[in-house]
Amino acid sequence: MRNFYFVLALLLSFKLAAQVIVYTTHETSPVRVTDPNTGNNQLLYFTSSSLTADERHLVFISDRTGNPNLFTRDLMTGSERQLTTNTEGVLKSYVYFDGHPYRGFGKGSVSLDAANGIVYYLQGREIRSVTLEGRQKLLAELPTNQMTAFTHVSADGSRLCVPTTDARALDDDKPLPIKPGYDIDKRVVDENLSSYLRVFDTATGKQLCCERVFKAWITHVQFSPVNPNLILYNSEYCADSGIRRMWLWDGITHLRLRTEGDGRSRFDWTCHEMWERDGKAIIYHGTFTNGVSYVGRVLPDGTGRVEIPLPAKWKRYGHFTVGKPGELVTDGYYEEPGDNKWGGAWISQLKVDWKQGRIQWFPLAHHGSSWTSQDSHPHPIYDHTADAIFFTSDATGTRAICRLDLNP
Repeated sequence: MRNFYFVLALLLSFKLAAQVIVYTTHETSPVRVTDPNTGNNQLLYFTSSSLTADERHLVFISDRTGNPNLFTRDLMTGSERQLTTNTEGVLKSYVYFDGHPYRGFGKGSVSLDAANGIVYYLQGREIRSVTLEGRQKLLAELPTNQMTAFTHVSADGSRLCVPTTDARALDDDKPLPIKPGYDIDKRVVDENLSSYLRVFDTATGKQLCCERVFKAWITHVQFSPVNPNLILYNSEYCADSGIRRMWLWDGITHLRLRTEGDGRSRFDWTCHEMWERDGKAIIYHGTFTNGVSYVGRVLPDGTGRVEIPLPAKWKRYGHFTVGKPGELVTDGYYEEPGDNKWGGAWISQLKVDWKQGRIQWFPLAHHGSSWTSQDSHPHPIYDHTADAIFFTSDATGTRAICRLDLNP
């Protein structure tokens, strides 16, 4: 079990001790949600909830049919339903570079309209939706010269944003290795390639706008939870990630949310931006040029930026996802003696005082996942009431979805 005095001594050895306080807790055992012997099961990408608003239904991806497909599980009865019938493998896209060009199920394309119980996804070039009862609908079709990435549906369910990039950025129709052997961002800049913020009406499938963003590779998009006219987006794998990563588009202006000028932004690393649930700010994380990791928060107008450094030895890759105001969950950074993976080994809850620049850090449980692929990233999310955490883990050899109750 954890040694409180070891952790305390570790923190006191850093100048950052006053900012991150680790609390020892009795480790909680996660409960497996998906059934054993059902193939690999995983949550949707963490920018989308995997739970309906009433928290009764879980939407997830499973390869139990031999191909990735969407399933839903009734969390009260345990019954499961297959929602899609893909037989063409995985669509080539960000992060699935080795998928089939313009064919197959878009693993990174799934977004859940939690309030209405409608799931949006890509099948080849087709934008489709499916209800929890399995009723499918073809909304629109994308051009042939575009590669896709993570999509997002607005909180009111009325709009879907599908980011695309000129196919040349991902070597056109050629399958790529899992890690392409060239600098994609450099190609995009050098060859004047573009990305596009394509917004569709979810009722009619009509494309409402197609905003071209020059010399950018956009892979993450997120509507503000309170204003569908605000879209948070990124520049992926970019040089100068500290100042080029995070952008906000209001339908007219593109605002860069993190700029240089404080002596440490330029050439550091920033990623995984995400709206707070009330839309008041955006949280993110990264690493300063001195190698120290941090968690940050910025207002939608680019002001009020706060970045809290983490202990110097905490360098394990992970994600931060929002809960109630001032609450985050993460699968990374915190470590103990014996942790031996490059990614984090723990699911931790954070209580953050942004005004004081202070984090109360609660390690809750080992997640046991291997981090060997994008699909085995734990990607923890809160449920809608923030009383439980769901995450993906392949600790048993196949991927499963697990639940960790915060108030058992």
